[in-house]
Amino acid sequence: MPSLKDVKTKIGGVKKTSQITKAMNMVAAAKLRGAQSKMEAFRPYAEQFHAAMASLSAGTGGARFSLMEVREVKNVELVVVTSDRGLCGSFNANILKMANKAVAELEAAGKKVSLVCVGKKARNFFRKSGKMRKDYVDIMGTFQMFNARAIAQDAAANFLGGEADEVRLIYGRFHSVAVQRPEQTTILPIKPIEGEVGGAAAPASQAVYIYEPSQEEIMEVLLPMFLNVMVYHSMLEVSASEHAARMTAMDNATRACKDIINNLTLIYNKTRQAGITSELMDIVGGAEALKG
Repeated sequence: MPSLKDVKTKIGGVKKTSQITKAMNMVAAAKLRGAQSKMEAFRPYAEQFHAAMASLSAGTGGARFSLMEVREVKNVELVVVTSDRGLCGSFNANILKMANKAVAELEAAGKKVSLVCVGKKARNFFRKSGKMRKDYVDIMGTFQMFNARAIAQDAAANFLGGEADEVRLIYGRFHSVAVQRPEQTTILPIKPIEGEVGGAAAPASQAVYIYEPSQEEIMEVLLPMFLNVMVYHSMLEVSASEHAARMTAMDNATRACKDIINNLTLIYNKTRQAGITSELMDIVGGAEALKG
């Protein structure tokens, strides 16, 4: 049975850990409010941008735009977006698991894979794989649109240079505070979005737009912007998901600390009682010996 001093020291250590996890939970909750509000404010913009691209690309096709060029896929680049920090449960592990599975499937199909890692967790995981082409670290805490633009432009340049025939984005999507799931989407080549807008199946109430300048000129400008929006949106989703996952993980850790403290307190009381009983038996035994 452990000594009273050892048990008391453990209880003190777990209490300090509980204070730390509780503070981290509160910090994550505060950061989540800001990250979630930014993400929810950007989602309508991304959806409207997607709708505008649907309207523009429905009748233009992709043959005349370099970012929409479809070719035989021999080289695939994966842009993996994770957080820079840990202590957020299995959030990063799930993204990395999906990325690792995608790499294995592509290589099994005879395709060459390269990686662009956004966030320290992705960089550290794939550092020794020999497939990492570029990494972006220490930006997920304070990223802005120019960070997403740099990542998108680098991926686009690699695609236009023929080094990659397809570019996929793997990130964690925020569904709720309790649910964050990894997702994979192809960002290059940008595929024409065949919608009802401007098509033969358009309803009578659907507005028909006349574009000035031409649709082709507008598409030349909007295609790189669309790529920027997709990357920035994924970074916003990862940021909100990270704080939500950390808040949940720290809440679970705090509750686990309380359970450990209760168990250690029970052990402490039992050990103390055993010590008192032993001392009483020694006293009683000595008294009986003196009587004899």
